[in-house]
Amino acid sequence: MQKPEMLTDLDVASTTKSVMKKLPEVTLAFWIMKIAATTLGETAGDLFAQTLKLGYFLTTIALFMLFVVALVVQLRSSRYNPFFYWTVILSTSMAGTTMSDFMNRDAGAKYLSGGATSLGWGPQGLGMGYPTGAGILISILLVIFGVWKRTGMTFQICDIVTFRGEALFWSAILVSNTLGTSMGDFLSDSSGLGYAGGALLVTGVLAVLVLLMTVPVVPNVLLFWIAFVLTRPLGATAGDLLTKPVTKGGLDLGTAGSSAVLLAVLVGLMAYAQVQERRTPQMTEPVARRAG
Repeated sequence: MQKPEMLTDLDVASTTKSVMKKLPEVTLAFWIMKIAATTLGETAGDLFAQTLKLGYFLTTIALFMLFVVALVVQLRSSRYNPFFYWTVILSTSMAGTTMSDFMNRDAGAKYLSGGATSLGWGPQGLGMGYPTGAGILISILLVIFGVWKRTGMTFQICDIVTFRGEALFWSAILVSNTLGTSMGDFLSDSSGLGYAGGALLVTGVLAVLVLLMTVPVVPNVLLFWIAFVLTRPLGATAGDLLTKPVTKGGLDLGTAGSSAVLLAVLVGLMAYAQVQERRTPQMTEPVARRAG
């Protein structure tokens, strides 16, 4: 007698009902929105923590709670909704900004703006430094991917349709955006490249990844996740370029004004994606094979 076939989470869900896709297709528009969201995450995170002087500790707690609320809404949704999805991405970018700053920075004058002598209530930062903070975050991210691989579920985001798959996906997103902030701040503050130089370097690496997609050397899934992490330092350096003083190599547009413009751009893109989603027939996952 033929042995019963082992069913994955996707198979189990598909045998009971058709499953709507929960995550977007990876297109050029996806990457444009990702860069807009991560740049806004940098400027908005700095707006709350530094400009409004709430500090890294309080801002991290508040933005993490915002992330949890946005994630619950996304997880409870039965289908892909651009506003839900990109709100979670934005919340991970904002929380990742202050989480990274809290890990890597301290109460030194180097990290205080406007001649401030303190920054909000609570501990000002752990002062680990960018290399140590990045090392810890890389280790956490590798653990998440290791657990993900052991589950046997796909890494292709457009094929993720189960609760457990989404939970792993969003865990990886939060850590990768925090890691990307550390990388971006290192390029801007410690590498000597400055804000513009750091942004150009990351853009060049992303261009190489695009070229590699045309050559069957590295799996596209791996290229996607490398690009996903690298768009965060691109957003971090671009955000710093927009907001930091001219004396430090920035354009001095301010965190409030830059955040408002970026938010308007992102909301416009989300509205456009919502219209496109409504025009596109919703495809469901095919019913899984029955066990023999």
